[in-house]
Amino acid sequence: MQESFILFYCLLFIVAFLYASVGHGGASGYLALMAIFAVSPAIMKPTALLLNLFVSSTSFIQFYRGGHFKWKTFWPFAVASIPLSFVGGMMVIESSIYKKILGLLLLIPVIRFFFFKNTDPKDFKPSNIPLSLTIGGIIGLLSGMIGIGGGIILSPVLLLLKWTDQKQTAAISAAFIFVNSVAGLGGQLIKGFQFNSHMLAYVGVAFVGGICGAYFGALKFPQTVLKNVLACVLALAAYKLLFTHA
Repeated sequence: MQESFILFYCLLFIVAFLYASVGHGGASGYLALMAIFAVSPAIMKPTALLLNLFVSSTSFIQFYRGGHFKWKTFWPFAVASIPLSFVGGMMVIESSIYKKILGLLLLIPVIRFFFFKNTDPKDFKPSNIPLSLTIGGIIGLLSGMIGIGGGIILSPVLLLLKWTDQKQTAAISAAFIFVNSVAGLGGQLIKGFQFNSHMLAYVGVAFVGGICGAYFGALKFPQTVLKNVLACVLALAAYKLLFTHA
């Protein structure tokens, strides 16, 4: 049992480090770990959102200082996502359905880590406000329902639309994750939720990992191999959620 806790905390640090290095809060990774370690979905959702707050904020500060944040691109996503993330946070999803939806969402960062390696567009396109509002609203609702910040969905969208480069995507995603996590937790507070007794330790480990990851990520720290390892972990968690009853 003690070895299991130590392994969990080591993996938690690695997940926070890797996600912060690319501008993410890491909720999908935290949820993947908790799924592998058989944590209850009732605890998984608020736990991941709280950890998101600490990791995404440190990540955003680093990328913002680097001059990568684009307010004009960010605000339409946030305006639509915040209220719907709050609504999603109040929703109660049956455990088996929750796990299936989470399993599908975990495949998104797997695809991104494996296939979006050097996708910085050379010819940027202007962002579209109506489309941004629509996308932001959909991601916000999913974020609140599942307990993620939405960055794993927003990042590949921004890159595919060629609205931002990798660093700008990281900065926008970090801010997006933070506001959605606050809104999602607000919805959870209205509904009522429970935290794991080890929450302070979770936050401490994730916070340190996030600080380290954001710092090295802003310095263009090479992370291809580690991101592939993380993608494999997420793929394993997705398989567990989609195809097993554990």
